[in-house]
Amino acid sequence: MFTNQKRMSRRIFFFTAYFAFLAVFCGCKDEFFANNDNEFDQRSNIVVPELDERLIDDLELLGKLWGFLKYHHPRVGKGIYNWDYELFRILPAYLKAKNPHERDKILLEWINKYGKIPICIFCRKTPSNAYIKPDLSWVDNSGMNDDLKKKIQKIYSNRHQGKHYYINLRYGKFPEFINEKAYSNMYYLDTGFQLLALYRYWNMIQYFFPYKYQTDKNWDDILKEYIPVFISAETRTEYELATLQIIGEIHDTHANLWGGGNEITRIRGSNFAPFRVCFIEGNLVVTDYYSTLARPMEIGDIITNINGKTIEDIVDSLRKYYPASNEAARLRDISFDLLRSPKDRISIDYTSSGSSRQKEIQLYPRNSLNIYRWFKHEKSYKLLDGNIGYVSLGDVKKEDIKEIRNSFANTKGVIIDIRNYPSEFSLYILHYFYSKKPRFLKFAKSTSGNANNPGEFTFNRYGLIESVLKLMPNTIGYYKGKKVALVNEITMSMAEYLTMALKAGNSPTTIIGSTTAGADGNVSEVVLPGGLRTAISGVGIYYPDGKQTQRVGIVPDIWIEPTVEGIRHGRDELLEKAIEAINNQ
Repeated sequence: MFTNQKRMSRRIFFFTAYFAFLAVFCGCKDEFFANNDNEFDQRSNIVVPELDERLIDDLELLGKLWGFLKYHHPRVGKGIYNWDYELFRILPAYLKAKNPHERDKILLEWINKYGKIPICIFCRKTPSNAYIKPDLSWVDNSGMNDDLKKKIQKIYSNRHQGKHYYINLRYGKFPEFINEKAYSNMYYLDTGFQLLALYRYWNMIQYFFPYKYQTDKNWDDILKEYIPVFISAETRTEYELATLQIIGEIHDTHANLWGGGNEITRIRGSNFAPFRVCFIEGNLVVTDYYSTLARPMEIGDIITNINGKTIEDIVDSLRKYYPASNEAARLRDISFDLLRSPKDRISIDYTSSGSSRQKEIQLYPRNSLNIYRWFKHEKSYKLLDGNIGYVSLGDVKKEDIKEIRNSFANTKGVIIDIRNYPSEFSLYILHYFYSKKPRFLKFAKSTSGNANNPGEFTFNRYGLIESVLKLMPNTIGYYKGKKVALVNEITMSMAEYLTMALKAGNSPTTIIGSTTAGADGNVSEVVLPGGLRTAISGVGIYYPDGKQTQRVGIVPDIWIEPTVEGIRHGRDELLEKAIEAINNQ
């Protein structure tokens, strides 16, 4: 009898586990009741009392707990609750808590409201070899009572598994933040939605940003720092600037305010000077023209003041509003906006041919100028003097590939210009620039997050040494000459990735130039209340030995940057150095 009961118990356990597995992993799910919760679509009705140190600490704790439950609680993960609106439901009572005892009681009752936590038979411990491990140190450092800490630990030990209402890992690698409402028509002076934006963004970075450990500040401290900033934002402009500022804290050139920043756009203006400026040797230098008619400056002129303010002071005031992985990428972006205004004229001080001068510059609507954001599109390939080939990866077209192969077949060397963003066909032409077919080309490995254990990042199985060759058709013949690649601060993301591939080939490419943008990995989009749109690098990219590329960029073999003198004389000094390198190899 005992044996039969034991067998029956085992069978019950097996079938329970089996159907639980089906429910979690095979698409069986509760109805997404969260989609039908519209109570706060117009306003949150949240009023935050005057902030003091205790209330800021309490709001910090709530934000961390709210995010923890969002990504860990089984019923939240199933989409049973609109988690944005659950925040608005807890806040009124929470804001009235007079002491830690009342606060913890409210939080415990809040968690219990969502029912008992079922035992998770699929939850596993974080692997000891995980590159980044989940960080729940805030639980011990929060001052919460033991009952609340135990409840949080129980949820973590029995956290949601499988398909999640708010997060998906695309291709099992990079995060897709799904079912996140943009609230594009929200009432802009709504403190609840402003706080929601902060909580949402902080927790996305906390659990799914692969480079969180590389931020200048401890990310754990950022939430508390920005609570007063977001709550005190009284205008749409202040809210957008607060969002832009916290985006800058992750130091990722993929991250910026890519959409919805209408007030910032209005302040920056839509009128531009008819010429391009870049930072060369620490100076703001005229480098190109956007118009064939209006050319009020000479190439190589150095601008020292704009509307009475020095360039140094202007750049210092703007830095925190221009997110970037490194200073080279930041200055690249700032330079684009320095001669931009809602007005139609600006006053500048500058030096030209050694003389100091002043001038009022006429500005023009952007659509009346031939403005290019980062790099100018030109013919993708050509033969240079000395039997050297040149190809720009930003402009390679499918129909170019055969002609490039034929034209470059007997050249002494080829210069591969990656001071751009590669076209989709660059992958195919890249195949040609290996001296023979590299069967196992090792040039990068990556980390991926884990939606079943938020905050965990591991190197992909077998190190996931990537090869661009799997994307390419079979071809006959490989390039046998010398190879040089040109890079600078415009070389970013896929451009950096392809530079790594060229560098690791069985006939390595010499890299010439300066610091690249330092933002590699697939891009994940983020939407925030008010219709704001940003992004993050969603996958961690490293060299095969684990050396990082994020923020560092691709380090050239030969370092060279343009000079003011070279710009004045129309020289491309990086290209000249590449030709010299091929001739001397």
